[in-house]
Amino acid sequence: MKILLTGATGYVGKRLLPILVNDGHKVVCCVRDKSRFNPPTSLVPHIEVIECDLMEQGSLSQIPKDIDGAYYLVHSMSYSDNYEAIEKWSAMNFQLTISKTNVKHVVYLSGVSNANKLSQHLRSRRQVELELSKGRYHLTTLRAGIIIGSGSSSFEIIRDLVEKLPIMIAPKWLNTKTQPIAISDVLQYLRDVLFNTKTYDTNFDIGGRDVLTYKRMLIQYSEVRGLHRSIYILPVMTPKLSSYWLYFVTSVSYKLAKELVFSMKVPVVCRKSKLNHLLGIEPMTYRDALEMAFSKIKGNSIYSSWKDSLVAGRLSGHMSDFTNVPDNGCFFDYRSRKIVNKESCLKKIWAIGGRNGWYFANRLWKLRGYLDKVVGGVGLRRGRTHPSEINTGDVLDFWRVLYANKEDGRLLLYAEMKLPGEAWLEFKIENGELYQNATFRPKGVYGRLYWFIILPFHKYIFNGMITSLSQ
Repeated sequence: MKILLTGATGYVGKRLLPILVNDGHKVVCCVRDKSRFNPPTSLVPHIEVIECDLMEQGSLSQIPKDIDGAYYLVHSMSYSDNYEAIEKWSAMNFQLTISKTNVKHVVYLSGVSNANKLSQHLRSRRQVELELSKGRYHLTTLRAGIIIGSGSSSFEIIRDLVEKLPIMIAPKWLNTKTQPIAISDVLQYLRDVLFNTKTYDTNFDIGGRDVLTYKRMLIQYSEVRGLHRSIYILPVMTPKLSSYWLYFVTSVSYKLAKELVFSMKVPVVCRKSKLNHLLGIEPMTYRDALEMAFSKIKGNSIYSSWKDSLVAGRLSGHMSDFTNVPDNGCFFDYRSRKIVNKESCLKKIWAIGGRNGWYFANRLWKLRGYLDKVVGGVGLRRGRTHPSEINTGDVLDFWRVLYANKEDGRLLLYAEMKLPGEAWLEFKIENGELYQNATFRPKGVYGRLYWFIILPFHKYIFNGMITSLSQ
């Protein structure tokens, strides 16, 4: 069968793609930016990649007419303050376009929304479902709660809170009940409902075996990790304070933290259905989901991470719009060093950031990350998805990877920290030399003042970094 996969660069889409290919499907991957799409070479013969923006109906003309099924795995939460309208418009464009194809079945992954009063995020998910249901095809909606897996936003938030805070003074929404589900179970549901006529034109809640409060989820995590944690509920903590609490302790942006806080106030418990019996699926427990996530992390086999999504940073548009580093109106810091061993140097460059740090003055890098967090930036907490592999579109602390090619010996990064301008950092090896180029394009007077204020620090840090990398 020919399957259209939207959200192919997203957390769930990246993991669903190889499953669909292994099932013998020809998969048409719908992405906003081809340069961010880096599928394993083994999958390339079995996929087709098209570049579409669901907000622009004209770009959807690239969707083939002969598709048999489709997955709708896109969302815009935290991408814009007006994401509710964006999601509705995107769903409408998608529905109108694929209704003109041969598609028989569409599968949509949504959120559990059974409470009487829903958050903006969950209202938006319901609105998308309504728009998709208007199409000339059969729709199956799977409404999932919190997804637990290596690299998932929920898992990483829980991980940040428990690992960093021995004592937590937490908001009262930690007493809200939820039904977390393992990412492996989500993928199995998505796979098994496709073309299953008994699931047509129906919505199902999917969740794990356990119904827990968020507080209990944190405690179970600490038990799995062998950590003792004390959690005290502060009933007077406002949503704004709760948002700042999440923002400063975890790696989420403030905008995303705010949306999560309002969603976490709403109980997310699944309705009973016959779906598990129909598909023969027995979801795992929350503890099992945690242990599976840790096994992936220990084996450095995190296939996708929410942090690599563009909504986790401040870069918007196509990556190609930023790969041509500007010359005019910019400040530069150009350095070069002779290298002894190219492979050794490349290995260091490709392991930069995250736990490895930046090879020189790491305390200053951490201070810069902290200051960025204070002014509303992403900070250093995003880390990196894999300790030694880098792909275009990945995050490296407060940088975004624009280009990564070991054969060319070139790595180009774009700054996603809060700046009065734009910044690029490039590493390139040519003719036995390592070139390290920092470029800053200031915005107005403040941008120029910023450059000259930090110039002494840059000279110290960049000189030490290239020296360490070249040795």
